Amino acid sequence: MNQYIFQSVQKASRSLALLAAETVNTVLNDLADEAVRQIDALIAENQKDLDRMDPEDPKYDRLKLTDKRIQDIASDIRNVAGLPTPLGKVSLEKELDNGLKIKKVSVPMGVIGVIYEARPNVSFDVFSLCFKTGNACVLKGGSDASYSNAAIISIIHSVLKRHNIDPNVAALLSPDRAATEALLNAVGYVDVIIPRGSQGLIDFVRQNAKVPVIETGAGIVHTYFDASADLEKGKAIVNNSKTRRVSVCNALDCLIIHESRLPDLAAIAEPLITSDVEIFADARAYDSLTNKYPEKLLKVASNEHFGTEFLAYKMSVKTVKDLDEALNHIANYSSKHSEAIVSEDSESIEKFLNAVDAAAVYANASTAFTDGAQFGLGAEIGISTQKLHARGPMGLEELTSYKWIVKGDGQIRA
Repeated sequence: MNQYIFQSVQKASRSLALLAAETVNTVLNDLADEAVRQIDALIAENQKDLDRMDPEDPKYDRLKLTDKRIQDIASDIRNVAGLPTPLGKVSLEKELDNGLKIKKVSVPMGVIGVIYEARPNVSFDVFSLCFKTGNACVLKGGSDASYSNAAIISIIHSVLKRHNIDPNVAALLSPDRAATEALLNAVGYVDVIIPRGSQGLIDFVRQNAKVPVIETGAGIVHTYFDASADLEKGKAIVNNSKTRRVSVCNALDCLIIHESRLPDLAAIAEPLITSDVEIFADARAYDSLTNKYPEKLLKVASNEHFGTEFLAYKMSVKTVKDLDEALNHIANYSSKHSEAIVSEDSESIEKFLNAVDAAAVYANASTAFTDGAQFGLGAEIGISTQKLHARGPMGLEELTSYKWIVKGDGQIRA
């Protein structure tokens, strides 16, 4: 069954190259409208998934669809439709001494497989980005979101059929483990696999896939509060990075603070009290927060609290003597996703931005901005933490490859 699906998707993918850009944009705008029209049905199916999950589970928030979230999804789809196509771009063109005319032109990758967990919005995001770039997609959602994903793919297929486009350009595999294994081994049918989810999922895909993988790693995110940092900026940045949405990969996990600013730690942490953020502080930070932060929310940190992606209202605090120690801590524990510095010292800022090895590095801003839509990409298929081909939020450009077009007039090689 799975092989039949892969064959059908691969065959359908070839038809995408013949679609006019105007047709692609019309389909995407129609899909956005249809998603809004189907809000009640989507929420009803999503509720079936929510009913099976503990609301305390960090994945619950990612799983949940609301009226606003679906409206936002539709807006992202329209944004993708409004972006210029990345296909057919000529990045190099020249004529050789022998008269051969050579062009390097952007083209679709072909068939993209995406494995993800309790994130039904990914189904819409992946399809819109793949369709815009002439790629077919194979979606492998988790069992936690099976009702939601089935409803979404049904909407996508209905819109494609309305425009006389083969619905096999987007396929949803069953949520069982056998489908995952089939996708990881779909050599010759799937050109690349992109996992989105926990570190465990990403590690499993990387270790078991025979198809090439683009890693979208877990976000173990730090913000360094420098000796020169502005207190009010820092309070707002830390609070937003931690509490805006704790279940996403760009949420803050560890606050690193310069020892000279420990007297300000209670003020920095004060906004976190409203969200009942549990703090795991090293010894010096713990002493600074004692009797100033709710006792029930303050714990002494152990080694396991550093290098942890909490995905919850939890955060660690590390005290350092200088910027170099902060950089070393980040180098030891970062997942190379998003890292930030709060500082008013230009030399410290430049050193941090140049020295930190991460897909997105911030100065005096919240890490919550690491997002394809926020970066002006329309949407994202994932946030790559690797360095081959793509890094950071992956939008349209990152879903293309290129080919060489060579035109001659009878030339042969000696």
